[in-house]
Parts: sequence; structure tokens; C-alpha cells
Amino acid sequence: DAAAVFDRAELVLGVKEPEPAEVAMLRPEHTLFTYLHLAPDPVLTRRLCESGATCVAYETVTDARGRLPLLAPMSEVAGKIATQAGAFFLERPLGGRGVLLGGVPGVPAANVMVIGGGVVGFAAASIAIGMQADVFVYDRNLDRLRELDVAFAGRASTVHSSTLSVEEMLPRADLVIGAVLVQGARAPYVIKRDQLKLMRERAVLVDVAIDQGGCFETSHPTTHSDPTFEVDGVTHYCVANMPGAVPVTSTFALTNATLPYVLALAEHGVRGAIEHDPGLRPGVNVAAGRVTHAAVAEGTGIEYTPVDEVLGDGAQAGRWPGEHRSLD
Repeated sequence: DAAAVFDRAELVLGVKEPEPAEVAMLRPEHTLFTYLHLAPDPVLTRRLCESGATCVAYETVTDARGRLPLLAPMSEVAGKIATQAGAFFLERPLGGRGVLLGGVPGVPAANVMVIGGGVVGFAAASIAIGMQADVFVYDRNLDRLRELDVAFAGRASTVHSSTLSVEEMLPRADLVIGAVLVQGARAPYVIKRDQLKLMRERAVLVDVAIDQGGCFETSHPTTHSDPTFEVDGVTHYCVANMPGAVPVTSTFALTNATLPYVLALAEHGVRGAIEHDPGLRPGVNVAAGRVTHAAVAEGTGIEYTPVDEVLGDGAQAGRWPGEHRSLD
């Protein structure tokens, strides 16, 4: 009985955004710890604010180097799935161009374009290289491109990303993987509707950023049971929660990363856990009825309140939203 569990629980864990029925059971004494992806979803954000719960998002927790340790494992899984799915939907019976990613002797390999050189892009490009495709990785950070060039040992081309460089490649691309991320914010569009006319008929777009609103203007969320749609002759694969296709791998990968944070929150509560690990502070997206992450506030149009102000309010009142009793 879900209601009974919520009634007894103080710390609520998840793997995706809460469903409406789950949001309705949240109370001010709850801490919700899950993937939230709130920037493109003002309706869910407002409902979480109304619940009064403290909502900590896996995807905006940082480590000492500013990386996203709880987003990384699912990004790795999604990046690898993106290339597999793209190769699959390039097959003609599934509506694709009928191109084998790695080609064969005497027949060129497919051109795979990966836009974004972060964790997702690295994973996607690694699989594409392994499948012997011709791989092009685009990013705006030259230092990151240098790192990728070394990591791939010349087996992929690295390209500085701009409108011009993207448009020069689109007519040759068989598979385009969107792998861009702005921490906590809605994903920017890297391919607009009018640029689809530059692409080959039956080419494939895979939008890994769909959970953050999508990085192709023509994207909208799809499901594992109905994963693709076509716009202007181009196949779009925009499955929300791509790692859900491989739940065993994804569960172990996510648990390996999140368990230390879960134990810290259970033992110390939100305030105490933040004192032990300041990287949890940007993870707090909603607390005490307020949006406490700047990028979420900007994306949803809801007023932003710094986390420290909520912390201060809680301390002065002798309370703290999401504070739990010790495990012992």
C-alpha cells in the first residue's frame, strides 16, 4: 500500500520524476531524492512546491570537482543505448536508410555525428567507434575536445561546435546523437526544424537530452513501446528514460553511485548531509515551498530563493524541512 509507505516514510527514494499520485502523498516532513528534471516542467515544480517537501535531484548534485556524480552513471548507459538504438533504426525494415554503421570492405561506414562531448557523448562515440563507424564529436569546449582526441587516439574526429560546423556536417550524417547538457536547465536546441531539410532522407536523430526538454526543436518524448516518429523524412528517437531499457545494468549503476548519499541523508538529514558534503546543496531543487535552484527557476518561470535562505529560515525557526532522526 503506497499510502501506508508514504505515511511512515521520511526519506523517499526514486529513479524518475514522481507521478501525480505520488506527489499528492508528499508532505513537508518528507525528503524526496530522485531524478527530477524540473526545468522543462513547471507543472510538476509547482506541485512539489505545494507539497512542502524537500526535493533533492540526483542530476544537480555535484562533487568536489564540479562534476555530476549521480547523473554520470545514467548518462553512460543512455549514451551507449543511443548508438545502439540509432544503428537499429537505420535498418530499412524499421524505416531507416538501410545503412550498416560499420560498413563492409568496399562499402563506406556510416557517418555518426555526436553533438556534445560530455559523459553521454563520450559513451555514444565509444560505442560508435567500436562499431567501426566514422565518428565526429562536436563540442564548444576546446580543452574537452583535446581530451577526447587523446582518449580516442585519432579514431574519431573532434570538431568545434557552431551553427556553421553543424550545418556543414548534417548533409553527410546518417546518425545524429544529441548529447548536450546545461546543468539543471532546459536543454538548448542544437538542431532547428528548418535544418532538417539539410539531412538525408531516413537519417536518424537520437535525442538523449529529452529528459531536459530535448535538444532538437522537433523532439517530443516517446516511450520504449513506441520509440520513434518522423518529421520531414527524418526519424526521431526521443525515449524518455532510455536506461529503463536495461533495468538490471541501470539499477546496479545507479545504486553504486547514490547509496553513499542515501546513507548520509538518512543519518544526518538534509542540513547535516550538506554540512558533511556541500555538493548536496545544488541538489536541493525545491524546499519549504520554494524553488532553490537558479536554473530550475529560470526554466519554469518560478521565483528563485537561494538554498541558504531556506537553510537560514529553518535554523532560525528551530526546524529544517527534510530533517530526519538518526538511524541509531
